[in-house]
This record gives sequence, structure tokens and C-alpha cells, in this order.
Amino acid sequence: MGLVDPARILMNSNAKAGDVLILGKPLGIGIYSAALKREILEPAHYEEMIASTTRLNTPGTDLSSMDGVHAATDVTGFGLLGHGSEMARGAGVSLVIEKAKVPMFDGARQLAEDGVRTGASGRNWDSVKHMVSGEMSETERDLLCDPQTSGGLLVSCAPDAAGDVLALFARHGHDGAAIVGRVEAGAPGVSVV
Repeated sequence: MGLVDPARILMNSNAKAGDVLILGKPLGIGIYSAALKREILEPAHYEEMIASTTRLNTPGTDLSSMDGVHAATDVTGFGLLGHGSEMARGAGVSLVIEKAKVPMFDGARQLAEDGVRTGASGRNWDSVKHMVSGEMSETERDLLCDPQTSGGLLVSCAPDAAGDVLALFARHGHDGAAIVGRVEAGAPGVSVV
């Protein structure tokens, strides 16, 4: 248990139309974990997985006091589309995810194309597909629904705060942080473009 200053609580339900979306870590931990269980994960990808899962989301502490940062959530077991859908529903907005901008671990795409995935990615898709629109290959869908262990933060912030947010991630060793989309007015949901 602990105490928190109510003025510094950063919730996932305050995303605002006009915001940009920043993802703090690459996706693919679930796929890497599935490959590890099959004993087909390359040593370099194993190192990548360990480095990411042991890197804490320490930027979260500073994000809560930064001007222009409106909402954040950690992308964990429900994948980017699951946690993004939760953010959209809570804020009453539409998220646009630009799939080409979403950071992925080096080998995750190829492993997904080879059919390596977790059972959770399919369940994640089944739970959010009614809120998601856009064209995706099966591989892209598996990556965007991939459950993460110690996944990155998904941050909704004003465009003029994005540079400071990315710099904060970089200072904390989150070199893969990237702008992955935007928030628009509209029915709650996620559009993948």
C-alpha cells in the first residue's frame, strides 16, 4: 500500500481528441516467449526479450507531472489493441494506430509469419474485434494482439508534448519508444491504418 497525490494520478481514460499516441517499448514479447518454449528463439532475440522485460516503466512517474500528458496505460496481457480499446472506451474517443509505425522486436514479425504465437493473441482478438476496424494481415493482427510481459506504456499526449515524452523515454533507456498513432473524436474504438 502507498499514498499518491490525487493531482498526479495518470489514468487510461483521459485521452483527448487531437492527442498523439506513443508506445514505450516494442511489441513481440509473447511471440518471443512462445518461440522460447518451442526452443526456436535465437540467442540475440532472447537477449532482446530479457533486456525489455527487465527494463521497468520508470518514465511513468515523471509522465504524471508533465504538461500535455493526458492518459497512459501499460500494454500487457491484452496486447496493444486490447489496452488501446480500453483507453478508447474509457475516454469516449477513437484511437488510430498506424501499424507501420508500431515498434516490433527484430524477429517477432518473422516468427509470427512462421505461425509462432500464443493462445492469448487469438483470445485477445476475439475480445476486441467488435471495436477494431481496418485492414490487417493475420500476422499484423497477431502482433497487435500479442500479450506482453512488462510491456511498454501507451501514452496519449498533446502533439507539442510528444518530443518531451520521447526524450523522457530515451533518458530511461527506452530507445524503441515511438509515435504510433493519434486520438480522434468519434465512437469509441480503434482504427488500424
